[in-house]
Amino acid sequence: MNAKQTKPGRDELLAARRQSRPYYWFVGIFSLCVNILMLTGPMYMMQVYDRVLGSRSEATLIALSVLVVFLYGMMGILDFVRGRVMGRVAARFQSALDLRVFDAVVRRAAIKPDSLSQTGLRDLESIQRLMASPVLLALFDIPMTPFFILGIMVFHPWLGYLALAGGGFLIMVTVINQIVTRTPTLKSNIAVMTAERSAEQIQSEAEMVQALGMRRDAFTRWMGARGQALSGQIGSSDLTGFFTTLTKSFRLLLQSAMLGLGAYLVLLGELTPGAMIAGSILMGRALAPIELAIGQWPSVERARKGWENLSQLLSEIPPEPARTELPRPRAKLDVQQLTVVPPGEQQASLRLVSFNLDPGQAIGVIGPSGSGKSTLARALTGIWRPAGGKIRLDGASIDQFGADVLGKHIGYLPQRVTLFDGTIAENIARLSSQPDAEKVVEAAKKADAHEMILKLPEGYDTRVSGAGGRLSGGQTQRIGLARAMYGDPVLLVLDEPNSNLDNEGSEAINKAIKLFKEQGKSVLIMAHRPSAIKECDLLLMIENGTRVAFGPKEEVLRQMVKNHQQIQKNPNPAGVR
Repeated sequence: MNAKQTKPGRDELLAARRQSRPYYWFVGIFSLCVNILMLTGPMYMMQVYDRVLGSRSEATLIALSVLVVFLYGMMGILDFVRGRVMGRVAARFQSALDLRVFDAVVRRAAIKPDSLSQTGLRDLESIQRLMASPVLLALFDIPMTPFFILGIMVFHPWLGYLALAGGGFLIMVTVINQIVTRTPTLKSNIAVMTAERSAEQIQSEAEMVQALGMRRDAFTRWMGARGQALSGQIGSSDLTGFFTTLTKSFRLLLQSAMLGLGAYLVLLGELTPGAMIAGSILMGRALAPIELAIGQWPSVERARKGWENLSQLLSEIPPEPARTELPRPRAKLDVQQLTVVPPGEQQASLRLVSFNLDPGQAIGVIGPSGSGKSTLARALTGIWRPAGGKIRLDGASIDQFGADVLGKHIGYLPQRVTLFDGTIAENIARLSSQPDAEKVVEAAKKADAHEMILKLPEGYDTRVSGAGGRLSGGQTQRIGLARAMYGDPVLLVLDEPNSNLDNEGSEAINKAIKLFKEQGKSVLIMAHRPSAIKECDLLLMIENGTRVAFGPKEEVLRQMVKNHQQIQKNPNPAGVR
């Protein structure tokens, strides 16, 4: 993605940073004062060597010492305050973007499930850490380096030339460090994220790994990724350590060289001993910010890469525009010439599919695996945008509803139901921090899960984990159905709702669908098993992403299913074709 394509995201980041512009000026002024007060040490040494030792005046020494204590105290206070200000600027920057980045990460993960969904949040954190670190304060100090060198040159031109040459060498080392360490640091960060993702996948499927005896192979696979990450980290650390050591050693050598040259000039009578000591101290102060920047360069690189990643993310996932709030729609669904191309692919998985659904009706979508049923479910719920055609709910295109608003009108039960860390009530209430108990129980009753939940150790307050736990697949499925029904949606989209259910669970699903229809709402069911379409009035047959048949259930079954009579007698054969 080029600079032009990432410009909208970069503009958002710059706008968030500009919010604290007055504080940057504040820190800049404090940094100027801190650096001026850094001259206290050199000036004190000059006065001690050139005046106090010569005059042997104790009163002068005491007065100078008291003044130095006061000035160093002020410097410490100002340095502490500017650090606190930058910490709060960093927190303000992160707070301004937390919701926006979190929303973009979630939306991207819904569109591209295989993407590294957490990188956006980590990138934002890496920028926040840099802004709150001493490295950024060093950037405020670096502009003072020429003035310190100029001060050294005032003592004697030869000292200034030595300082100028040393500073130029360190700047050259900084540039080389940036060029040499950029690629290894980037590869190391990618390897670390790959290893973390591998570990998360293995942990999330721990039961399967344990049951199938995959632990050793899983460990070997993870160790391969972890080994690459460690190798990259060691290589990056070695490079950074080399440049840090080189910088530190050279700065110490330069200070000693400054003392040696100063001593020679003192012997020639062209410099005082106090100026010799002051020049060495000024040299150390002038080069300290550069040394700090080189030593902390990995954090600078992480923040720089994080800035690029966030620019790309926010450009790729723009903020949702404000939409006029529409009245609660009727359960009337019209799909017109719908074509859907999955994100990241070139070929459409649904092509020119049309059908309609009236209030009080249920439609079953049947077809072989990979025919496009789940794609249709994702399009109806707004997860994937249509490449062509329209999806209308009570006459309004679904893109006229905000994502949160659409979620209240369309309940969704995906193929794989996942519960989040929290109580069952919180999961049914869609992670609300203060679940409406009445609505939670009502949704559970509609899903015929109320009695099942009451039998759990703590009922609705039973805590569950996203990684699995005490609940069976069927119980999780029914809680997921209750979550889909929470908030009284007008349309229910169920993707393989009885894939993990026994006969009792399937009957509970059918009872819930029947109740939903009686309330004048609509249901759309993606199904493989005939028991799932028991309450359906209409059937839509999809093959290879296109509509093969659509109409009343009995009529479509007679047309498309060869064993229709057998299905009517036995509602639980192997499958529908």
